[in-house]
Amino acid sequence: MKLTLIKPTIGLVLKDTKIPEGKPFVDKARMEPLQLGIIAGLTPDDVEVVLYDDRCEKIPFDEPTDLVAITVEIFTARRAYEIAAEYRKRNIPVILGGIHPSVVPEESSQYADSVFIGDAELLWKKVIEDTRNGKLKKLYRSKPGPAQNGMFPDRSIFKGKGYLPLSLIQFGRGCRFSCSYCITSLYFNKTCFYRQVDRVIREIESHPRKLWFFVDDNFVSEKKMAKELMRAMIPLKIKWVGQASIEMVSDPELMKLMQQSGCLGHVIGFESITEEGLMSMNKMHNLESGMNYDEMISIITDHGLAIWAAFVLGHDEDTPESLMDILEFSLKHKFPFAAYNVLMPYPKTELYKKLKTENRLLFDGKWWLHPDYRFNHAAFLPKRMTVEELNETSFYIRKKWNSIGSILRKAGNFRTNTNIIQSILSLTHYNLLYKQETLKKQGMTLGLRRTTTRQVINNIS
Repeated sequence: MKLTLIKPTIGLVLKDTKIPEGKPFVDKARMEPLQLGIIAGLTPDDVEVVLYDDRCEKIPFDEPTDLVAITVEIFTARRAYEIAAEYRKRNIPVILGGIHPSVVPEESSQYADSVFIGDAELLWKKVIEDTRNGKLKKLYRSKPGPAQNGMFPDRSIFKGKGYLPLSLIQFGRGCRFSCSYCITSLYFNKTCFYRQVDRVIREIESHPRKLWFFVDDNFVSEKKMAKELMRAMIPLKIKWVGQASIEMVSDPELMKLMQQSGCLGHVIGFESITEEGLMSMNKMHNLESGMNYDEMISIITDHGLAIWAAFVLGHDEDTPESLMDILEFSLKHKFPFAAYNVLMPYPKTELYKKLKTENRLLFDGKWWLHPDYRFNHAAFLPKRMTVEELNETSFYIRKKWNSIGSILRKAGNFRTNTNIIQSILSLTHYNLLYKQETLKKQGMTLGLRRTTTRQVINNIS
């Protein structure tokens, strides 16, 4: 038996958004698709497994295979459905899995032979067994739980794909918070699941790479568990980064362990810099320490940790002027990296339900399938500005932040937990790379086919 794993790209890069032709997006900042490494690791040894990453290579649709498994995120849903259609034309069964099918299985089931809801660890071997016997079910419903269930990902499938030089790893899944726009909170229902610490340590020790990215939704969601892992990581002498909530600064022991265990920094969701903005998205836990952002940032940098600041633009309290305040805040603090994303109404989230009730959703509510939607544009009617103002202001902020002058100013911020010269070179290199990728992705269309909404439904299904 042969299993083909697919990581879809987002869509087309357009030179002029008025012209419906372009080139498939090639992601030069791509990282290993860990979820597919886990699937490969769960698959029995007598099954041949191949990976095709649509972000950097062509998919050989005519290559013989017995089952195609596609991981689907909301921004890649339309392209995933296109890929599924190509294989189904050739009478090759397709199964869709990932966060998007898990949240909207009723939609995904229209475009595939099978849909996998939930985490793969408990039922993936059943999928393989059913495929062998020609009895692939329309639906497999699993439950959230600890990652990997004792096994390690098969990283051999990543060779030769040109991924960034760091390995992805997962300790915990889920987050205890319930931000209104977050699809992760929706899926895990404010619950966290953790692997055994010794298994994580063994996975790190089994791999020669010394730079790791913990893809946990919130590495410090359960501080006791994070501390236990970091204590065990200290002797490994590795470097690592993660994703963490800024309220971590209220725990001095936690911060010290980060420094001792080789942490270089975290992606941190600031999202807004005002109490009104944080309150509107149910994210007041950012300020539960009683400190303001300036004080919290100082604690993080005093521990030698870098900050990849993430902001969500377009909440009901936002105006063009308040968005520009976010840019000034970022420039003031010289974050090594920052992302400025237009607020997206992900399906079935509290935000989506609110906007639907208020008749503020655009693109028939399913922006992720609509041929007129453009990447990093608004998919809803903002409250205190126009759609055009939100789109244009957000793009201006991204351009300004990624300007050469901004990159050079950030290079002068040396308070990171690593060698200064190495920091300057790495910071400059990756800022230039992300500058290129960020601006290239602006205004992309989703999927590669340029069709109407009705044609999308007819042609893909």
